[in-house]
Amino acid sequence: MRAVTVNPGVRDSLRLVDDYPEPHAEEGAILVEALAVGICGTDHEIVEGAYGEAPPGASALVLGHESLGRVLEDPSGILHPGDLVVGIVRHPDPVPCANCAVGEWDMCRNGEYTEHGIKGLPGFARDRWRVQPRFAVGLDPVLAPVGMLLEPTSVVAKAWDHIERIGARAEWQPQTALVTGAGPIGLLAALLATQRGFAVHVLDRAETGPKPDLVRALGATYHTGPVSELDLVPDVVVECTGAPSVVLDAMCKAGPTGIVCLTGVSSGGRPLDFDAGALNRELVLENNVVFGSVNANRRHWDLAATALARADQSWLDALITRRVPVAEYAQAYTPTGDDIKVVLDFTR
Repeated sequence: MRAVTVNPGVRDSLRLVDDYPEPHAEEGAILVEALAVGICGTDHEIVEGAYGEAPPGASALVLGHESLGRVLEDPSGILHPGDLVVGIVRHPDPVPCANCAVGEWDMCRNGEYTEHGIKGLPGFARDRWRVQPRFAVGLDPVLAPVGMLLEPTSVVAKAWDHIERIGARAEWQPQTALVTGAGPIGLLAALLATQRGFAVHVLDRAETGPKPDLVRALGATYHTGPVSELDLVPDVVVECTGAPSVVLDAMCKAGPTGIVCLTGVSSGGRPLDFDAGALNRELVLENNVVFGSVNANRRHWDLAATALARADQSWLDALITRRVPVAEYAQAYTPTGDDIKVVLDFTR
């Protein structure tokens, strides 16, 4: 069968294998026919050789962690042939740590977890794959065109879950949310904010293209320019760029008892002249919270599936700016600068 692979740590090793072996039964009882995989910045970094880890005993890693497939067989009876399904990316470490032992593998403490298409497990960019029942998420049939968005949505579902848990520390009646960055994570974070009834503001540097229209279609307000110049005091900030200057401005922007969730990963080596003492004073005196969030556990995947099924399906479809046939895989992994979400289509 076909599979898109890389040799982790080796640049320019991306290739399409036509005779990749069928998934072994040890991978899971549920056999799935691939429909599509979404491509994100993590995939680009793995292709560039920045990181990635092949399964034990293998030199190649099958890419793909944003999956969508259709069940071929499930002897467990949980799902049925023809059902839409997505595979959960992270598996708990085998030790396990205290969090992995209770299903909170997104909060793994020892780093020994594995991840499909990233770290130690083959990904979903292959014609067929298997998944264990506890890592299979069934989807509403209405999500057939966009179900590969479940993985990034699970990330922001976790972010909002933790925001709400932190907010419950006191009487909290938040009204305004600011999302920095209008990539897939930022737009999906804005979607979940609107579903919660927030007045939503989204900031991005793009002045043209689909991003402003997508934000406005949510009933949210689109901004460009510096965070510091925004005429609003958000109760919640979800930072999705990872740009160091934006991160610092976002931390300063939240109002009293505000919560800032950092989801973007910054690159190092870019020092900034910044008054850390003033930030500390503001965070302490206003009882603000800043926290980081990454990955998701089963609870968040289920929350994400519900959120996507509630959403305007045409809006979700508009997030996907390119659908590339598997035979043209190299184009799918080549950024154009104009993309929001690129999907590798296994049905074409």
